[in-house]
Amino acid sequence: MRPLTEVETRAVFEKLGKYIGENIQLLVDRPDGTYCFRLHRDRVYYLSEKLLKLAASVPRESLVASGTCFGKFTKSQKFRLSITALDFLAPYAKYKVWVKPGSEQSFLYGNHVLKSGLGRITENTAQYQGVVVYSMADVPLVSAWAPPGLREGYETGELPHVLFIPQGFGVAAKSTQECRKVDPLAIVVFHQADVGEYVRNEDTLT
Repeated sequence: MRPLTEVETRAVFEKLGKYIGENIQLLVDRPDGTYCFRLHRDRVYYLSEKLLKLAASVPRESLVASGTCFGKFTKSQKFRLSITALDFLAPYAKYKVWVKPGSEQSFLYGNHVLKSGLGRITENTAQYQGVVVYSMADVPLVSAWAPPGLREGYETGELPHVLFIPQGFGVAAKSTQECRKVDPLAIVVFHQADVGEYVRNEDTLT
């Protein structure tokens, strides 16, 4: 594993910025230790420095993965986020979309979200803004992806024991204002990744 170059770092941060904005800083400066991004076989991994030191003892040709894969660089050097980054995007996402129960399965099969399947959308979402897509189903207890501070709030009863389940992420095809006026069959969110990939692409996810 090696550090990202300046060009690679810019590509990764620009992509993350579309979803979590300046909250990128919260991924690096964490209260539980120092975290970093490293490149291994065209894939970008997010891991603690402690884990990085342990991975350094494994020969490069024998190392499969270390940490969480955030995405990969294509042959044209474009960075694409992977569904495996969802657990870190969801807590810090600035813009969100909730899909109706009847449209969840369609999204989980890799399809775009139509206006007819749109339950809610964050106010002032701009066109082509990165959004995290949620189910509208309530879930009991705290989700595993909740950050430590938020998780403690649920456990102590300071916050209600209800969260929405992140299903994936995409790009807003329409702004919040446009979504109120478009045809029911119009695409409102372009699909980028969904949790169904854990089944569909099981052999290639790392």
